Amino acid sequence: MASPLDFMVKANSGNGGATPRSRAERRGSRRCKITQLMRIRPSDPERPAFDDIRGTLSVSRTGVYFHSSEPDYQVGMRLFVSMPYSKEPASMTREYLAEVVRRDPLPNGLFGIGFKILMEIGFQGGYSFGGSPMQRK
Repeated sequence: MASPLDFMVKANSGNGGATPRSRAERRGSRRCKITQLMRIRPSDPERPAFDDIRGTLSVSRTGVYFHSSEPDYQVGMRLFVSMPYSKEPASMTREYLAEVVRRDPLPNGLFGIGFKILMEIGFQGGYSFGGSPMQRK
């Protein structure tokens, strides 16, 4: 079964999808087509603020591709990304610093956004089962 990404590549190839693009593969790791909820925010306070909650379309060890209606994404923009995102207090969310490397306008009015993960910032756990470190003796 063809994925949304396959249809986009065929639609953007300019030849009706008859032959694949002859472009060198730049990805260093394999991709998984999974949906995982994430929360995305710009890290630069000088940029317009937004809080985008989206599902992934394609995930690798070093990057993510997704669709968004948010027009303020720009290539080179730094992001704070929380994933997997959940509002539950006991969720096991991790926070990452990422950079937008791809922004494709799509025929349906959305944007295809790709970002690479630069570094993990930290764990955003909700509960502490052992109490705070200051309380332990």
